[in-house]
Amino acid sequence: MKLSELRPAKGATSAKKRVGRGQGSGLGQTSGRGHKGLRARSGGGTKPGYEGGQMPLQRRLPKRGFTNPFRKEYAVVNVKDLNRFDAGTVVDVDALRAAGLVNRVRDGVKLLADGEVNRPLTVKVDKASRAAADKVTAAGGTLEVIAPC
Repeated sequence: MKLSELRPAKGATSAKKRVGRGQGSGLGQTSGRGHKGLRARSGGGTKPGYEGGQMPLQRRLPKRGFTNPFRKEYAVVNVKDLNRFDAGTVVDVDALRAAGLVNRVRDGVKLLADGEVNRPLTVKVDKASRAAADKVTAAGGTLEVIAPC
C-alpha cells in the first residue's frame, strides 16, 4: 500500500452541498433556506444572547457594585521576595523589574508584609504597609516611600 492509494472508508465522506444549482439538485430556488424569515436572509441570524424576544438573561439579572474609574493599581511585592537581593542593595522599581518581580507598573509598586526579610536593604517603593516597613527596618534596612507625582 502506498500513500497515494489511501482512501477514506466507504460512506465516510459525502459530496459538498452545491446550493442554488437548479430544481433537480434538491437545493435550488431558496437553496435550502425556506421562504422568508430571519435565517432566509443574507446575513440573517440571531445576535449572541438573543432569546427569541424573551427578556435576556443579561437583563434579568440584578446589577451590583461599582467600578471606580479613578482607582490606583499597584504592582504588589512581598517582603519575602526581597531575599533574592544581596545585602546593601538599593531595591527600586528598575531592580524589581530586572529581577522579574514586577512586569507592569501602572500607579507604582506597593510592598506588603508577607514573609520575612533577613538582610539589610534600601527599598524605594511608592507605597508600603506598616508591617512591611517594620520588617525591613528590623532587618537593618531602610524604606523610602517615593512621593507620588
